[in-house]
Amino acid sequence: MLLLRFGEFILKGKNRSRFEKTVFRHVKEMVKPYTRVVLSKEFGRIYVELNGEPAGELTNALKNVFGIASISPVKVSASEFEDILSVSRTFLNILAPAAGTTFKVSARRVWKDFPYGSIEMNKLIATPLLQGYPGLLVDVKSPQLEMKIEIREGHTYIFCENIAGVGGFPLGTNGKAMLLLSGGIDSPVAGWSSMRRGLEVECVHFYSYPYTSELARQKVVDLTRVLSRYAGVIKLHLVPFTEVQTSFTGIGQDNLIITLMRRAMLRIATTLAEREGALALVTGDSLGQVASQTLPSMNVIGRATDLPLLRPLVMMDKSEIVGLSQSIGTYDLSILPYEDCCTLFVPKSPTTNPNLRIIDKIEATLPGYQALLEAAVAGTETVSITPYGGEEPSKVVPAQTEIQEEWF
Repeated sequence: MLLLRFGEFILKGKNRSRFEKTVFRHVKEMVKPYTRVVLSKEFGRIYVELNGEPAGELTNALKNVFGIASISPVKVSASEFEDILSVSRTFLNILAPAAGTTFKVSARRVWKDFPYGSIEMNKLIATPLLQGYPGLLVDVKSPQLEMKIEIREGHTYIFCENIAGVGGFPLGTNGKAMLLLSGGIDSPVAGWSSMRRGLEVECVHFYSYPYTSELARQKVVDLTRVLSRYAGVIKLHLVPFTEVQTSFTGIGQDNLIITLMRRAMLRIATTLAEREGALALVTGDSLGQVASQTLPSMNVIGRATDLPLLRPLVMMDKSEIVGLSQSIGTYDLSILPYEDCCTLFVPKSPTTNPNLRIIDKIEATLPGYQALLEAAVAGTETVSITPYGGEEPSKVVPAQTEIQEEWF
């Protein structure tokens, strides 16, 4: 079987039971394709009885479940000395350690009625194992191979490996947020980081057809699909942004286009969030990385919404973000050379210190600006992205597309 241990939420007191149930439901969904698997749960852990199902495949899937801190493939024996010794021998034969491998047995007697104490069991198990493998060397401080034996009343669990899980909080236990998902490296990492902290995420992508291609759209669908492997089904809202974006190009304020564009995106995402019951917006901003991510720019851009604006990557440098994108599986998609709307109409010298008063005046006098935002919301297409399947159109409640005229 596989032994799954819970992460930091075990410290959450009265909420712990709710968090454990959420993780259990997520694990149950992940193992559905493996029909012979049997799940059980006890304080602080989940047991996955394999019954012949592939341990490697299941481990790779389950280590991505948010809230799981570590996984151990285990052998199970009855809580009787002879059976524990027999299964330990079998386990060591499977591992087949090379001559010269340093070795240690670490027994833990959870069931206090077991006749031998933990230290005594270390010697009673290690001695015959070492006799059967004379090439093993004892090292009690930092062995290369440590056989752990956990003796409980019902069963004894024998394992040697702790495989790290993603940890964090169970998915959705801290509410829902809307992720502004571009085709770049940063925003998918921000989405993953948000989900790891217990947020359910819906993605919002802005496209500018015909300036952006169908390949750019597919790239975002594929990025969402990678994220869905950590979360199950994820909604993707595809917002037509061409009219809004081009409305900024003829006003003689080219250096402010990025600021105006980002503020428009936040306004539209805020309306979608209110429709979907999301309580925050998430972006991939990293302080100082580009002109729109200086502190003055983030201040002016962020004032376009009353919702909390979460920036999980704000203090990370690019190498850290790239490393995370590689580990979660989004990097190779993110670097595909398909333009998104964020790379269009970029001025040669975008401002790094926009003036809020000037921005307010431009937006207030831009012809039909309110109607353009409402049309973008009304034209939004919503699809549900599944981990391995296609796109499924979502049933969307008709949007309340009115965006407040009084923004500040």
